[in-house]
Amino acid sequence: MSNRLHDGHRQRMKQRFLREGIRGFEPHQIIEMLLFYGIPRKDTNEIAHALIDNFGSLSGILKASYDDLLNVKGMTPGAATLLCFCGQLIREYFDSEISKDMILDSTEKMGQFILPKFLSEHNEKALLVCMDNKCKVLHSSFVSEGSMNATEIHMRRILEQAIRNHATAVVVAHNHPSGFAIPSMEDQQSTRALVNALHIVGIHLVDHIIVSDGDFVSMRSTPSLSALFKPSGEQDI
Repeated sequence: MSNRLHDGHRQRMKQRFLREGIRGFEPHQIIEMLLFYGIPRKDTNEIAHALIDNFGSLSGILKASYDDLLNVKGMTPGAATLLCFCGQLIREYFDSEISKDMILDSTEKMGQFILPKFLSEHNEKALLVCMDNKCKVLHSSFVSEGSMNATEIHMRRILEQAIRNHATAVVVAHNHPSGFAIPSMEDQQSTRALVNALHIVGIHLVDHIIVSDGDFVSMRSTPSLSALFKPSGEQDI
């Protein structure tokens, strides 16, 4: 009898979605319906509420790691995989919607282009965006994973990527997965080193963007840090 009740509830939820769309659903109902496909033959309402309680919101759930999801009572490996997949699917959707030949001539456009690439990323990564002299995007890719500081940054790979893609200007971005989008002293040191290395081969570092929790900070647009973007030989005296 219990399974038939669950089957009836699931069918009503699916019919409601097909009839009305997702707009009228509460966040826990959206997660509950997703879990239908990861936890068969079981009431997923209680698990959906537990996920909301643990991660605070729908977006928090879809950005959570596989291991953190599995720590919630009632979750299964299949359900955790499904939620992780959905979170990364959203990233790929937004990334594919953004034109690859955008003109990144403002901080806002840089953020619009860069933020989706870091959705659901739980490890610190560095992204390089190669551009021409009109700030048109030529190529973008992740160039390193792990802590990004002046000694560990993959300078050679950044230079190789920029030269290979005939860039005259680049933007570098990296994320702070467990912190705030506030440039650290290490971020400042790596920026100075990058500016000088790129300057030698005639490439301009336009900005260094720090990403965290759906927000970003432009180091170049931060008054106390803007001087970092001048090569050492061109510092104000």
